[in-house]
Amino acid sequence: MHIRQAISQREAKGFDTQDLRENFLIESIFENDSVVLEYTHYDRVIVGGAKPVGKGLELPTYDNLKADYFLERREMGVINVGGDGSIEVDGTSHTLSKKDCLFIGKGAKKVIFNSNDAENPALYYILSAPAHHSYPTRKMTKEEASPVSIGSLETSNERTIFKYIHKDGIQSCQVVMGLTVLNTGSVWNTMPAHVHDRRMEAYLYFDLNEAHRVFHLMGNPQETRHIVVANHQAVVSPPWSIHSGCGTSNYSFIWGMAGENLDYSDMDFAPITELR
Repeated sequence: MHIRQAISQREAKGFDTQDLRENFLIESIFENDSVVLEYTHYDRVIVGGAKPVGKGLELPTYDNLKADYFLERREMGVINVGGDGSIEVDGTSHTLSKKDCLFIGKGAKKVIFNSNDAENPALYYILSAPAHHSYPTRKMTKEEASPVSIGSLETSNERTIFKYIHKDGIQSCQVVMGLTVLNTGSVWNTMPAHVHDRRMEAYLYFDLNEAHRVFHLMGNPQETRHIVVANHQAVVSPPWSIHSGCGTSNYSFIWGMAGENLDYSDMDFAPITELR
């Protein structure tokens, strides 16, 4: 498990392209028959993925956590962005199709990721945060996630938002997760941009054609930067940074957060006219 240190606004101001990518971009999340995790010092969130192909993958523990098992003092949200599969939690199997979500509460000792078809394996995106209370493990399908269509083609951001883990959905201590699907012809996400100093955020981009890219905007609203992101790559966003993007085609992305509160609408907007 790789460790990512927290970066301040002052440090980031001097970063070149390679520095930005090394500190904020996760280039490889899904590797065959592996669990790949990144420990960040933003709210001590762990971001990563599991791709079981030829075998089930058990969630390991790590010395960095100083815990007997991974979820001893943590909770976890998982969203499948690949083929059909299942996640076994302490002997109970939960089937997950593409865009289904599973929340796993603090105290679950044995978690095993499985795929139904090695030719079309499940791709489990993982976000985990420390937890002080154990909420029950719960699955939510994309149809149950109260999808809401917003935006317009006139502003190139016609999209559907699916909210899974939040104050009015699956209950958790810190983890908030959902996903957004942009319609054909729309390329902008999260515009007007915003920050929320009370929690960090991470984006996983998916369903992006391999020939296309997303220009992910980050940084202070008055001094923006960008990172060019490919399919199945993720960006870790500090609490002081905006997190928005524009693609060369439409795409989907998972947003995941942890921090002070679980209110999805907790955002401090940066008006478009004030961006620099």
